[in-house]
Amino acid sequence: MRRLVLFATGGTIATRNAVGGRRVEVGASELLKSAEAVWDLGDVEVEVRDLSGRASFAAQVSDVLALAQAVRWAAGDADGVVITHGTDTLEESAFLLALSHSGPVPVVLTGAQRPFDDPAPDGPRNLAAALRWAAAPQARGSGVTVAFADEILPAVGVRKTHSLALRAFAAPDRGPVGHVDEAGVRRHWTAPAAAFLRDGVTDLPRVDVVAQYLGADATAIDAALSRGARGMVVAGFGSGNTTPPVTEACLRLLHQGIPVALTSRTGAGSVVGLYAGAGADLAEAGAVLAGDLSAWQARLLLAAALSVEDASVPADRVARRCRDWLRDAGITA
Repeated sequence: MRRLVLFATGGTIATRNAVGGRRVEVGASELLKSAEAVWDLGDVEVEVRDLSGRASFAAQVSDVLALAQAVRWAAGDADGVVITHGTDTLEESAFLLALSHSGPVPVVLTGAQRPFDDPAPDGPRNLAAALRWAAAPQARGSGVTVAFADEILPAVGVRKTHSLALRAFAAPDRGPVGHVDEAGVRRHWTAPAAAFLRDGVTDLPRVDVVAQYLGADATAIDAALSRGARGMVVAGFGSGNTTPPVTEACLRLLHQGIPVALTSRTGAGSVVGLYAGAGADLAEAGAVLAGDLSAWQARLLLAAALSVEDASVPADRVARRCRDWLRDAGITA
């Protein structure tokens, strides 16, 4: 038997339409019943607790700090904590809770864009997803998250990105950490279990980033090498393409034993060696295709791999360490 605590704090999920505008009128017990009508929660016991019962735009910081204290107490003997909350300030409350929460017990916030009495409310499904996530073994150690529109988003970095749409929240720099829907509960693997850096490392070898732009030449690469760079990251066009001069310069680096990692300047999507004279040539020569990592994260990955190897170690060994990590982290196949 899994035991959850459900805190109801108000918000649109708990409102009904009324003369003069929506009003918070629905308590935790009624919200729980609506969620149980969406999905069978199985062997889960839910203790319901009503808190403030207001629209979140009327909340104060002191209210959220009091909520954080209540969550700490509840997490002491529960397997998970779920909070229904208004969407206007949900991202701020989630962040404050993340700053105050520690330990493996998952804390999940959710809400709704449509009122409880809407002909097609989104609150019951959102709450059902939050409860299923909080009760699932996969959520253990996930910290504070937000369940909305079938996605599980990290509290740190979450934003309300639309005023009215049902998919109202996103974590643009992080993405969902999980999904809950008819296919079940899934947590996405985002990091390998083993540490990548050795203990005692106080600095990293120099790795430079060079960007691709119309007509880019190899000047930046040559300058980086002259300043002692031991590795190079290219923020390429599209799926990882490079201008002819940069392709030639990177091939020279790889031949000299200096590792090269390839990323995309687009901001989303993975790099793939598709084009002759560019990404395909670099991939064939041993460049690391860094998946959807930003150039800045790929730089740190390459520098970390270099930090555990002697400067005389061949580039292919450093590249292999990077590829192993990318695969273990689920970033590349």
